[in-house]
Amino acid sequence: MKATFLILVICAVGFASDFAHAQPGRRGGPVGPRIEPENLEFDLGVGKITDRELFEKLSYQGPEVSRDAYLANLEFVKFIIDKADPNNHKVYFMNTQNHRAHPPYMRLVGIESRERGAITYMPRLTSPDGTPGLYIIDFQPNDSYSFEDIDRIIKKLTVHMPLLKGKVAFHPLGGNMRRYESEKDKYENGGVSVYLDSDIYKNISYLPLNIAKGFGKLRVYDNELRSSPRDILICPTLPNEMPRVAGVITEARQTPLSHVNLRAIQDKVPNAFIKDARQLEDISSLIGKEVFYEVTSQGYRIRLAEPAEIEKHFSAMRPTSARYPKRDLSSKKIIPLEKAGFPDASRYGAKAANLAAMKKFKLAEGTLPNGFVMPFYFYDEFMKHNGLYKAFDKLAENEQFKTDSKFRAQALGKFQSQVKAAEMPDWMMEQISALQNEFPADTPIRCRSSTNNEDLDGFSGAGLYDSFTHNPSEGHLAKSVKQVFASLWNFRAYEERAFFLIDHKQTAMGVLFHPNFKGELANGVAVTSDVLYGTEGNYYLNIQPEEDLVTNPTAESSPEETLLAWWERDGQQIIRSSNPEEPANSLLDSDQQNLLREALGRIHFNFEKLYGKKQGDKFAMEIEFKITSDGKLVIKQARPWIF
Repeated sequence: MKATFLILVICAVGFASDFAHAQPGRRGGPVGPRIEPENLEFDLGVGKITDRELFEKLSYQGPEVSRDAYLANLEFVKFIIDKADPNNHKVYFMNTQNHRAHPPYMRLVGIESRERGAITYMPRLTSPDGTPGLYIIDFQPNDSYSFEDIDRIIKKLTVHMPLLKGKVAFHPLGGNMRRYESEKDKYENGGVSVYLDSDIYKNISYLPLNIAKGFGKLRVYDNELRSSPRDILICPTLPNEMPRVAGVITEARQTPLSHVNLRAIQDKVPNAFIKDARQLEDISSLIGKEVFYEVTSQGYRIRLAEPAEIEKHFSAMRPTSARYPKRDLSSKKIIPLEKAGFPDASRYGAKAANLAAMKKFKLAEGTLPNGFVMPFYFYDEFMKHNGLYKAFDKLAENEQFKTDSKFRAQALGKFQSQVKAAEMPDWMMEQISALQNEFPADTPIRCRSSTNNEDLDGFSGAGLYDSFTHNPSEGHLAKSVKQVFASLWNFRAYEERAFFLIDHKQTAMGVLFHPNFKGELANGVAVTSDVLYGTEGNYYLNIQPEEDLVTNPTAESSPEETLLAWWERDGQQIIRSSNPEEPANSLLDSDQQNLLREALGRIHFNFEKLYGKKQGDKFAMEIEFKITSDGKLVIKQARPWIF
């Protein structure tokens, strides 16, 4: 993959150049009357940038960069240092919203002698002072400045733009690069930081995982904390599960495919990785206080919040009327997976229906598991047979249950135990026995939750419900089926439904059955669009070795991040290895990559049609896959990605 392409799309490197090298006054029109920096109208620029807000107002970020294609969609401000007076160099910061080429600008303000370049902000990278956000200074690609010149220019710019102090690096291009290579020792010993294109994925200290705004109490998360929907949590490590919250900051690097981020996307709350967040003054000073927190592509914002704006925010987020998920109880038998299809989500759940739909996509043989699906009818009859709907009604009427989250969590735990202990009707036991006999006697059976409240277009429900593996030694399969039924009533799922005013009793649980896989070589999640770095023509992949899940990683996990090109000729780019201590080799071999590439293309194309998406609509599918002990690719789940 071409380096210039990566520079453009990852919003990390790509810096200023000019439209031409013409000398003012020789071509393009006469030089106008000189305007001193302090006398500039704002539509022309300023002589001093006092804060980040002013930099943003002056900067341009978009596609209209003419010859500077590598600057597209990056935030930059162009500058000129006028050297007409050798003893008093003047700094011009161009209003780059209005003026993106140096030569015509110089004619407008009446200057000729100059050093010119751009300052580009890279929010994801770590600055020399260790905080998130790095400003890069570069010049004309063919310019060649000495170390002494670069040192002088950076010091001059810092005087006129104080926020560069401790947060700036020189980015050599073309001729500058050759000069830098010859003077590298001077930079290493002279206190001038340098940023190279090869540093593109290094020293990342900020990743915006879900761009959104939120309000809540800023708290530090640990295993003892009972969080609420009005908390913004700082997580020292990446938690596997959490109930609804108002925002997330993690000090451990995230990926977009963890359940934490899938929940953040679904709940429309801000979520970002911020390195050493508790050590940053703007964050640490607000712990325990009500705050406004915003995640943007260009950095985060956090400040104290007023009570009125907090209440307005939460009132706007919540639906105003109850919602009832579709529940069709007309199917009364367990059937083979291939006999179900995409329209059957209201009978078997979207997880089962989507897996059944893929059976018709002509994927490579063996790519999808064989199995069976249990309809919602079984769950509904089981609940009625044991009076469990009535038991829930009684529980829901309890005032302490309504108002005390700790009591509610404990009560739901007891209700789940009641579900697991309840008996199944004889007819249900017989059908489940017949199903169990379809599998070889020594086969562990994976029993997967599949509800009408997850894997939907616009609502992923990621991580809300639980799946279980039934081992041959555990006896009747009904034991694990009841565990899956009971997971519909876990605390995190209940809180999510309650917030969205989803009727709990209309929510239904189906079960998807297939052989359990053991000794997996890798587990992965793929999205049919690059949802983190924004590149074109790539699938975004996270892969974990063996049985460590991408969606629920251990604290020590570092999943492989890979951009897999749509076309085989473009290959792949490993962004981060699963083991940073070893060379960056993918956990997938070339055959597995090609098989996955073909499957992802077919899955995206077919589901795009099934979901009725039009050309130009934002759409992607999220796919969970694994590499089995014998090296085979198996796709186990697909759901729409929520943008």
